Amino acid sequence: RWLFDQAVCTLYAFCGVLFGLCSLASLTVLSTVCCLKVCYPAHGRCWALHAARLLLAIWAYALAFAAAPLARWGSYGPEPYGTACCIAWQASSREATLYILALLIFCYLLPCLLILASYALILWTVWVSRRAVRQH
Repeated sequence: RWLFDQAVCTLYAFCGVLFGLCSLASLTVLSTVCCLKVCYPAHGRCWALHAARLLLAIWAYALAFAAAPLARWGSYGPEPYGTACCIAWQASSREATLYILALLIFCYLLPCLLILASYALILWTVWVSRRAVRQH
């Protein structure tokens, strides 16, 4: 069972969501930058200059979604087994349902689709360039 009070539960869940979202957002940005560097080399050079801005944007994006339950859009609470805390997935209000839906779309589906599209475009570019080299 969870051994601490609700404040520690909320902090624990907030940190888990923040670092988890930050990780997935970082992977998304990394795959996008790699795609630009491989597929569009002329545009890929300028991204290195904006690394600090990209990191700041990643943390702001993750912080916005992680802080939403603190502003009463969604909520944090004990997991079903009661041993840890996370997002309260059994949403009972409309706002909590919308928060979970926003997390699904903007923090899971969109990043995953961007990652898949980036690596698919990289593979396509490599395949096309190998084919062009073999023909010459």
